[in-house]
Amino acid sequence: MLHDRSASRPTSRHDYPKWFAHFPFAPWGFRELNLLGWPLLALVIGFVWLGGGWQWLAIVPGALLVLVVYFFRDPPRRIPEAADAIVAPADGTIVEVTPLEHDDFLAGPAVRIGIFLSIFNVHINRAPLAGRVLQTHYQPGEFLNALNPDSALRNESMWIGFETTAVPTRRFAVRQISGLIARRIVCLLEPGQAVARGEKFGMIKLGSRTELLLPRDAAEVVVRPGDKVRAGSRIVAYWKSDKTHEPTHVADP
Repeated sequence: MLHDRSASRPTSRHDYPKWFAHFPFAPWGFRELNLLGWPLLALVIGFVWLGGGWQWLAIVPGALLVLVVYFFRDPPRRIPEAADAIVAPADGTIVEVTPLEHDDFLAGPAVRIGIFLSIFNVHINRAPLAGRVLQTHYQPGEFLNALNPDSALRNESMWIGFETTAVPTRRFAVRQISGLIARRIVCLLEPGQAVARGEKFGMIKLGSRTELLLPRDAAEVVVRPGDKVRAGSRIVAYWKSDKTHEPTHVADP
């Protein structure tokens, strides 16, 4: 289902025409690209057509048009094949790697990896692991700057609890959090649904924050604050084993 900020009730998962999925844009940006893109393009053409100095005014709507198109881009990603790899659920900058004494959903100690997404990042969220959705929870809230630590507690968010499909099964969670500019969270997932590692499941429109929650005793985090990550391709953690891993990522094509 697709959830938006107007209410916790879902709307249709297909709010875009099927042909649009063949273009390199986030399908959930179809409405914004049309509502904003065509008027901006018309202004650019109009100012250029007028001439006589008016063409210079085309720079403003032209720049805005580029930003809108750039924001909703959907570049391909190469998903790592290592069985124990856990990939980033979002593009952006790692802003926290915080150990937690206890998490109720994980039923034990946890580690929270926070990723800040600026308006220049790709905003599509991807599944960090192959798994099955156990629970989802939409929480209305405020729209604090996503860099503010209080935003994790007070902002509008969508929480998704998963269980891995690989044995031994482990629980993990992803949280989409709105930001100062972000005003809509898109999430297609619902309980019982299965996802593959790196599979796209939604996005947060404009600057925001995404969190990944892992069982602390079972996961070895290989990123630290300040690292840049890409959803689906950058490995942020491994399930613990006897071997030691170095921080790595798979280069995007």
